[in-house]
Amino acid sequence: MKNLPKQSLPPAHDTLHGFHIVWRRAHGRNGLACWLAIPHQRRADTPALVAIHGIQRGAEEMARSFAARAAAEGRVVIAPVFDEAGWTGYQRVVQRRRADLALIALLDELALEGLVGKRPFTLFGFSGGAQFAHRFAMLYPHRIDHLIAAAAGWYTLPDRHSVFPYGLGAESGRQAWGPKFGAALDRFLQLPVSVLVGTLDNLPDETTRSTPELDRRQGRDRLTRARTWTRALTQAARARGLEARFRLHTLADCGHRFIDCVRDGGLVDHVFAPPVPLDACTTALAA
Repeated sequence: MKNLPKQSLPPAHDTLHGFHIVWRRAHGRNGLACWLAIPHQRRADTPALVAIHGIQRGAEEMARSFAARAAAEGRVVIAPVFDEAGWTGYQRVVQRRRADLALIALLDELALEGLVGKRPFTLFGFSGGAQFAHRFAMLYPHRIDHLIAAAAGWYTLPDRHSVFPYGLGAESGRQAWGPKFGAALDRFLQLPVSVLVGTLDNLPDETTRSTPELDRRQGRDRLTRARTWTRALTQAARARGLEARFRLHTLADCGHRFIDCVRDGGLVDHVFAPPVPLDACTTALAA
């Protein structure tokens, strides 16, 4: 685990806050391992929180960061591990080994074990994990009750002007995933979506994807791209006569480190805030 000193981690069994942390190994060749934060008193009426790491693979850090707040609500935290050796390109969801199907299989296993129910879950992702999260939600909106995309490097826009994964246009090849991601677009646009990004995440770095078309359509940095995507979702929803349930929250004085966003930017508060209700359809686009 990176960036978080061991002495600052919550213990594996936290009696005060009522949870324990569990490492669950992968089952099968294409299975996913995961970190679990399990409350001592689970509530069946609360959605699980699935937290998707970025390319630093900080799944344990996420599970521990969210554990206490989740336990207070009786919610299980599931932090899958897309290891670098087996899951290069997991951010695109359908590349190679199908990261989407691996996550669904993991959730099915946990349901059979009685740890989670079959109800829709809250999906959070940070950086590369936010890329995975928003694309998974586009493909499977019926599985999601609230999408939280934090500090994504770039996005799939909800239009067909660009080919997938930049948009929903059909790319060359047999699969043509763009139209498949667009098939449930109306349902996706009815989800509550929270977009989070640090105010200091406004300069491209060595991990920021850059192409002439991407930079032209979405901007050059994560802050600009978050604004672009939120605005595009809002416009697409309104063009269909749907109420836009999207909010952009900027995290003051935070860059692109997950733990800085947790400690200094109030990220945990945003993750556990109620989703945007249907009768409060406002989109905050200002920093």
